[in-house]
Amino acid sequence: MKRSEAKKDLHAKDAAGLKTELDALLKEQFGLRMQKATQQLQNHAKMKDVRRSIARTRTLMTQKAAAKPAARKAGQ
Repeated sequence: MKRSEAKKDLHAKDAAGLKTELDALLKEQFGLRMQKATQQLQNHAKMKDVRRSIARTRTLMTQKAAAKPAARKAGQ
């Protein structure tokens, strides 16, 4: 899947979906760190991709959380 498609998928998810995605990415990052520690990691670039995906997901979670109060104020 291309990165732009992954971004669109993340934008479409709600807060619970983003939390699930973040949990999966954190588990994947942990597994990659363990592989690196035991010198079994083959694709070192994967660590960078996962780290950036985690940051992207956390950013979207923060943006959606900040947008909720603004939407409530606009509706009043």
